[in-house]
Amino acid sequence: MWSLPYGDAVLHGLWYAAIVAEAMSAALAAGRRSMDWAGVCMLSCITALGGGTIRDVLLGHYPLLWVQQPWLLALISGAALLTIPLARLVHRLHAAFLVLDAIGLVVFTIAGCDIAWQMNASLPIVIVAGMITGCVGGVLRDILCNDVPLLFRSELYASVSIVTGLFYALSFGLNLNTGVWTALTFVLGVSFRLLAIYYKWEMPKFIFSEDAKLGDDKS
Repeated sequence: MWSLPYGDAVLHGLWYAAIVAEAMSAALAAGRRSMDWAGVCMLSCITALGGGTIRDVLLGHYPLLWVQQPWLLALISGAALLTIPLARLVHRLHAAFLVLDAIGLVVFTIAGCDIAWQMNASLPIVIVAGMITGCVGGVLRDILCNDVPLLFRSELYASVSIVTGLFYALSFGLNLNTGVWTALTFVLGVSFRLLAIYYKWEMPKFIFSEDAKLGDDKS
């Protein structure tokens, strides 16, 4: 677990809930691709821990969390395997998982920012570390499932992580009350993500079709 200077137990609890939710959503994705049980567990571990692992490798932050605390692999695999007999029930809880995913994105982003800041990284690296922690696990899941990653579609996801990281990092430079500011950051990030889902806020798309251009030339 990452170390917060103020020891926010609530945030840590949300972090555990988030990795379980990520594991279960990844298990459903594995089921849609007809993966075996080993594949289900592996995909869930990659999704739940991949962002933090990539961040730590890039920052040289060792030991890796799941190496230091291998029981996390058992927790994630257990949640993934539990999803198999409960798949139909879990699938119906779509709204609940959207909320948990939003919580996970924000909490993972905060954790990534904290770790980079504790390593005396510059502000841009702090923001990038938060985004990597929050988003890369889902990117790896989608790539392994042969899907276009959500991060690269028009839906606001990485943008939420960047805004969350920027807002949270203000407390470092301004010496604000970390506990209060963390709570404000959490509310801002989760609200932004859920509002983006509800109102279907999107980034501008780049659409280019070579076939359409050739068709115009022929005409």
